[in-house]
Amino acid sequence: RQSGRRYNLFLKRRLRIDKRHQSKDSIFFRDGVRRIDFVLSYVDDLNKEWEKKLERRKEFESNLQKAGLELETEDKKESENGKIYFVKIHAPWEVLITYAEVLNIKVPIKENDIPSMVENPLDCMLAPLRLPEKVMHPEPDYFTAPFSKDKQELYLINDESTFFSPSMRNRIVNYILTRCPYGTEEGKKKFGIKRLLNNGTYSAAYPLHDCQYWKKANDPNCDNERYTLYMEWARFLRFYKEQPLDLIRKYYGEKIGIYFAWLGFYTEMLFLAAVVGLICFLYGLFTMDENMSSKEICDPAIGGEIIMCPLCDRECEYWRLNTTCASSEYSHLFDNVATLFFAIFMGIWVTLFLEFWKRRQARLKYEWDLVDFEEEQQQLQLRPEYEAKCTQKKKNPVTQEMEPYLPLTSQAVRFCISGTTVLFWVSLIIASMIAVIVYRLAVYAAFASLMENAQQLQPISGLLTPQLATSVTASCLNFVIIMILNFLYERIAIWITDMEIPRTHMEYENRLTMKMFLFQFVNYYSSCFYVAFFKGKFVGYPGAYTYMFNRWRNEECDPAGCLIELTTQLTIVMAGKQIWGNIQEAIVPWICNWWGRRKARNNPENLYSRWEQDHDLQTFGALGLFYEYLEMVIQFGFITLFVASFPLAPLLALMNNILEIRVDSWKLTTQYRRPVAAKAHSIGVWQEILNGMAILSVVTNAFIVAFTSDMIPRLVYYYAYSESDDSPMSGYINNSLSVFQISDFPDRNEPKMNPENFVICRYRDYRYPPDHERKYLHTMQFWHILAAKLAFIIIMEHVVFIVKFFVAWMIPDVPADVKAKIKREKYLTQKILHEYELEKLKERLCQGDKRATEKEFIATEGRMELSRAM
Repeated sequence: RQSGRRYNLFLKRRLRIDKRHQSKDSIFFRDGVRRIDFVLSYVDDLNKEWEKKLERRKEFESNLQKAGLELETEDKKESENGKIYFVKIHAPWEVLITYAEVLNIKVPIKENDIPSMVENPLDCMLAPLRLPEKVMHPEPDYFTAPFSKDKQELYLINDESTFFSPSMRNRIVNYILTRCPYGTEEGKKKFGIKRLLNNGTYSAAYPLHDCQYWKKANDPNCDNERYTLYMEWARFLRFYKEQPLDLIRKYYGEKIGIYFAWLGFYTEMLFLAAVVGLICFLYGLFTMDENMSSKEICDPAIGGEIIMCPLCDRECEYWRLNTTCASSEYSHLFDNVATLFFAIFMGIWVTLFLEFWKRRQARLKYEWDLVDFEEEQQQLQLRPEYEAKCTQKKKNPVTQEMEPYLPLTSQAVRFCISGTTVLFWVSLIIASMIAVIVYRLAVYAAFASLMENAQQLQPISGLLTPQLATSVTASCLNFVIIMILNFLYERIAIWITDMEIPRTHMEYENRLTMKMFLFQFVNYYSSCFYVAFFKGKFVGYPGAYTYMFNRWRNEECDPAGCLIELTTQLTIVMAGKQIWGNIQEAIVPWICNWWGRRKARNNPENLYSRWEQDHDLQTFGALGLFYEYLEMVIQFGFITLFVASFPLAPLLALMNNILEIRVDSWKLTTQYRRPVAAKAHSIGVWQEILNGMAILSVVTNAFIVAFTSDMIPRLVYYYAYSESDDSPMSGYINNSLSVFQISDFPDRNEPKMNPENFVICRYRDYRYPPDHERKYLHTMQFWHILAAKLAFIIIMEHVVFIVKFFVAWMIPDVPADVKAKIKREKYLTQKILHEYELEKLKERLCQGDKRATEKEFIATEGRMELSRAM
């Protein structure tokens, strides 16, 4: 009852305040004319810091008004919970044009008259995938030029209130907010909204969405772009449709636009890799019955008669080879001739993907007016944190102005601390991987003993071997450790990057990216590297096994090879990461927003203001895109570095990415506050990381085919050691297993029981038998196989690298038609600007000032002639 009474009082108060009963779901000030470009919120809590926060706010808001911004405050009585103040900010025309010139923002000067591309004959077939033209291209294409206050009549200014788009406006206001001072504390000048958010003076700062995502706004002046994005892009049922990249760029800015363009392009290219991978997998499936190795293992007369040496010391018993029948059949799915073809294909696919992306990126740079975009204009601006923390100043040799700088000694100390911290965490990952290996070794013996002795496990013993059981449980444990270390390291990486005080935004992002990627690379891939290149390679042989820490016997591979275990490891880590990532990205923000808005849902819509609705959403954050890129680049590593072991990896990635695009778009459109628009003309340092992984993938896949799969030993047997012309691969299993005399077992290794009194047992290696003069030493076949493996690696790497570099050389980074359009646009833009200057000079000539103006006129004419000649 009491809560109901309070709710009724709240309604009466709101209705009394809003006498005109207008909807508060508006993006304008109370006058209905001035647009809200940014919102600040704060809670007026009466604690010991209250007076200091009040003083900061007064000073900050006063300085914002001095900078030309207009403010309007909503009292806490008007908020849904009666506690939050909202400060609405509007940037008038004079402020916009001043900072548009500072930020070098390009604006329209003439509608583009260059003919569009020739229509694709397949357009009619692709029509179901297309979106309406007004969604794909929400505004006409223009020739543009950097804004200048002195040349306003040159630009196509039809309406001052809509000339700068909302994303441009919030970018300008954010620029002012990050540099606006709010006083002096402890002898240092303090400024910037970020610092005020960190110390609790303000609780949030954000631009507004233009409407609710599920329905259009009542205001006829609202563009309803958020609603359009939700209906046409952010719903999963639109997964087969193209993305409205121009609308994404217009609403969220180029930086977010380029991310979705890259993700969409990557997903399109995955389709080809997924189809080829599926064909390779089906080849393995359909040829399972023809695989001579698994036939011999499963044959009771061959595999059933081969007695294998115990899998662990003392506790394990001798076992028959045909108990691994099922796993040997399944290993053929991934360990066959198609594996080699797919490894080579993916080496070339990676190059095609990166080269075609460069071309796509070049086209976007032209279409989005980023051709002349210099990183210095935005990314190379000094970070406010750098300016605040660096008290010493020195003269810039280029601008001849005094700039803050960090002394070399301070930089060295900070880098030493940072490097030591990163090294410590990488060492921690390696230590955790060693712990998982120790777990594998310790549990392996237990699984082997349990499965041999437990009668109830007999029905599944053929499918669930000790190797597979150990691999699955260790992979799951490894995944849990990966997630925990990720959670901890993310915070450490941000802390040490902040401590380094990078000079520019670009430096900050690049340093954080390299730290996070190095850590994630070691964290996610170390277990796969262990299974691929170390497991089963340093086992020794019966009677002379090698031990880790002189205690745990090193693991052996399954008689059918280690590739199936690498596949298991890759599948669990990759699929687990994708499932966990989607839960984190979609479900967690939705639950947080649902909980935060549980009271507001009962309020009438006209009392739940637009700024309150957005305040209740999650914050996307400056590093929001960083985590999206990181997730996709780690996935890219899974489908390239180890793809020879799992041809279905690109198919898994494709299905995940189709979902990822819609999850990312849905959460950005419905669950997060509108991010501040930012410019970017490429995917930045991630391009170099992808190039590095593409080169490394050729090496890793060559080593996987050579050392992890059984392809090379089979080929050597086929061509050099086969004794049957009718069935060249018959006898391979017997040939690949060496003989050990049980009486040669030392006490440490010998099983406690030998009920059937076996005299010899077999093990996976190429060594001389006990009756040979070179007893238990490697045979010549071992060295032939090793030579063949090394030769294969060299040949495969050289062939793939030659093809890669040839393909990269053949495909130009910028399409020819884009080059022509860029030159044409530059020429026409210069011509328009020069004609404008000539008109101005003629006016000045008519008014007097003859001598100086004549020289300017001649210089301008000469510049136009030079431009035409060029």
